[in-house]
Amino acid sequence: MDESTVKVGGVVLPGLFKSIEVKADAQVEEQQVEGKTVKPKQAIGFEDAKITLELVLDDGPQQTKLEKLAVIQNLFKKPGQQKPVVHEFVHSHAAVRGVSKVIFKSLSTKEQSKKSELTVSVEFWEYIPMKITAKKSGKGKSASGSVKLNADYQQYLSSGSRGKAPKTSDKTAATAASDTASTAQYKSKLARLEAM
Repeated sequence: MDESTVKVGGVVLPGLFKSIEVKADAQVEEQQVEGKTVKPKQAIGFEDAKITLELVLDDGPQQTKLEKLAVIQNLFKKPGQQKPVVHEFVHSHAAVRGVSKVIFKSLSTKEQSKKSELTVSVEFWEYIPMKITAKKSGKGKSASGSVKLNADYQQYLSSGSRGKAPKTSDKTAATAASDTASTAQYKSKLARLEAM
């Protein structure tokens, strides 16, 4: 494979390779220190790398530019595909930068009038799998088993004399609660406050 060949998911991208850009940033947090105007910086890691490729597609003896575009489109999103997939990315520049697995982030195409070529810009984001470990809780155990209740409250809960909500046959009936505030008084107080 030469420098002008890019392989994604085992497929060599068709077309004339114009450029590749690999961008990676450090993650830096600025700390707020009381009384200091200069904020100290704390390095906390690295962002995932982003790769931008530019290709030019022309009609060739074996494939038209649209057939070449269909190859790239199927890597980005096949018909019926719901989520992006992780691809193996092979190119010498990306290898030196330590990028080998990517997600196809965006695909942009541009066709200009009176030109037979199609310009394709693609963006990949580095994929670094994250290991997440989950602990399985015991079957049939309630989460409240570890809560410590004092003896009086525990007895109150188990005694059955906690009372019950009143039963009503009509759930939409008026309740005993009533609003005794005067709307006119409230509005006049509000007007006085706004005038201040």
